[in-house]
Amino acid sequence: MKTGLIGLGNMGTAMAENLYQAGFLHAVWNRNENKTRAFCEQHAVPVSHSLSSLAKSCELIITCVSADKDLLEVTHQLEPDLQAGTIIVDTSTVSMQTAKDLCKRLSTIDVAFIDAPVSGGVEGAKNATLVMMAGGDEKTLNRIRPTLNAISTHVAHMGPCGNGQATKAVNQVMAAGINQAVSEALALADAAGLELDTVIDVISGGAAGNWFLQHRGQNMTRDIFEPGFKTHLHQKDLQLCKQMIQQLTDGEKSLPIVEMTLIHYQRLIDAGFGDEDISTLYRLKKDIFK
Repeated sequence: MKTGLIGLGNMGTAMAENLYQAGFLHAVWNRNENKTRAFCEQHAVPVSHSLSSLAKSCELIITCVSADKDLLEVTHQLEPDLQAGTIIVDTSTVSMQTAKDLCKRLSTIDVAFIDAPVSGGVEGAKNATLVMMAGGDEKTLNRIRPTLNAISTHVAHMGPCGNGQATKAVNQVMAAGINQAVSEALALADAAGLELDTVIDVISGGAAGNWFLQHRGQNMTRDIFEPGFKTHLHQKDLQLCKQMIQQLTDGEKSLPIVEMTLIHYQRLIDAGFGDEDISTLYRLKKDIFK
């Protein structure tokens, strides 16, 4: 199946690389055409000068963009040239309602839409070990599993369109809580004068062990915050979570972890750390003990 990928950020470039290695990649497009050209020159993939040309030449289109407005803009430009039977898989994190609306709109021109946000960060994208949470028609999803397996080790069907994004919202709330817990606990260990590498090693093997501690713990205690997942992007995702919570409760309820993390992330963004990994939260936690 001829596959095109839209969006050559850190995640998108890694996914495009794995699709190319598996023999599926037919075209790529990025808003910055220099990125498109550089990728195509390295991988012998035809340059798509426009979304129109990509739409005309691909049966499966995978999008990896930053926000709802970006996804809506891209699909709007693709729409006039999409062929009946085309499948669009969006791996971005957007609102549940945006996914539902796109699915409904594209179905009127016989184009299938699957919302399939991913978890695993840049490491997962590079190693093709992403977890994909897919909402949409199950038969359509099963048709394209061989392609999606080139970028993901687990493609889970979560139900109809929108459910992929709802599942990602759950993931993002949990990630915020884990970030809060790990960064706060390690700040406590530091203040207590413990040997931090030993603390990380011991706790990683026990009941409190988790991926974030294992993959970010040592870096954060050395003040290394190279982005696996940028703080400003997680903030954007948590805003979507907040909207979802308000819709489910008629605006009457909130989740403390979401509210607290949004406040903390805003402080970090205002201080110029928005492009750092979310483990930069450790900066604020260390300040508690000063």
